[in-house]
Amino acid sequence: MSRVARSIPIIVLAFIIYIVFTGSATPFDLVTGIIGAIIVGIAFGAIAVSNAYKFVQVWRYFWGLAYTLYYFFVAEVQAHLDVIKRILSPSMPINPGIVKVPIDVKSDYAILSVSNSITNTPGSVVVYVHPSKKYFYVNWIDVKTTALEEARKAISYSFERFSKRIFD
Repeated sequence: MSRVARSIPIIVLAFIIYIVFTGSATPFDLVTGIIGAIIVGIAFGAIAVSNAYKFVQVWRYFWGLAYTLYYFFVAEVQAHLDVIKRILSPSMPINPGIVKVPIDVKSDYAILSVSNSITNTPGSVVVYVHPSKKYFYVNWIDVKTTALEEARKAISYSFERFSKRIFD
């Protein structure tokens, strides 16, 4: 892939992020956003994009949208409700611990996506990624099981399903 082809996804992403975070679409912001996005894309495109062809596969964007909706409206809500329930019910038992969780995604982007999703969900934190990239060690607020596959189903399976379709 050429340097320009690798820069295009980063340019588009940087521009969208700039416009969303500025909250404005004035001509000045559009021009500033385009210039900034081009600079960021040229500087980081070759580093950040290893498989640029994946960024033109439109179905990956639909899975990304589905992942976002699932994460914010299902996984986050369930985790927040669980933590709120624990806060409001001090007598509710808490069984914290670090659990070894196998993962079944291949690319570094997918591993990062799954680990960030676990960490950003209240009640769980990825504390270590095994060098083989086949296991996470997760600090879990309420350890329900230490069996590898059961822990995977409870903690990371739903995130892996989406990350595989987007990044692998």
